[in-house]
Amino acid sequence: MAEYSSSRSDALERHGAAMREFMARAVLFQEAVARSGGLNGTDLQLVGLLMSEGPTTPGELARRAGLTAGGAITAAIDRLERGGYVTRSRDSDDRRRVLVAAVPEAVFARVGDVYGRVATRWGEYLDTLSDTELAFATDLLERAAAVNREEVENLRGETAPR
Repeated sequence: MAEYSSSRSDALERHGAAMREFMARAVLFQEAVARSGGLNGTDLQLVGLLMSEGPTTPGELARRAGLTAGGAITAAIDRLERGGYVTRSRDSDDRRRVLVAAVPEAVFARVGDVYGRVATRWGEYLDTLSDTELAFATDLLERAAAVNREEVENLRGETAPR
């Protein structure tokens, strides 16, 4: 194990504390946003997955979110459909398959103001960064997301732990 100076050790400890705080606040923020839109946190994440990755089958959506493919995903899709957040339709290539798609207009109408407010605040902060700092910050977030994605896969038993 590498030896660190006291200042390096303090900096690593501060970084760890900041990361824990960020992760906790991100989860709590998403829960609050979900509630403001009449959803629970999982349902908001399902809509987010559909918006970022496109329409998919209920089984694939369940896999992406780590839900059971049976009752849990069906109940979630039912709630989202009743709320107008998603639609179900037959796959034009295989009429036996059902595809679930987000209704972005409904999502933006119900929670877009919150995300817009946050985007504005972040944009103001990002404008204060140099191109180098912005590139570093982006890289840090991309790496953090990759680590989280890999650890979720590890916890689900989809990959071997690193």
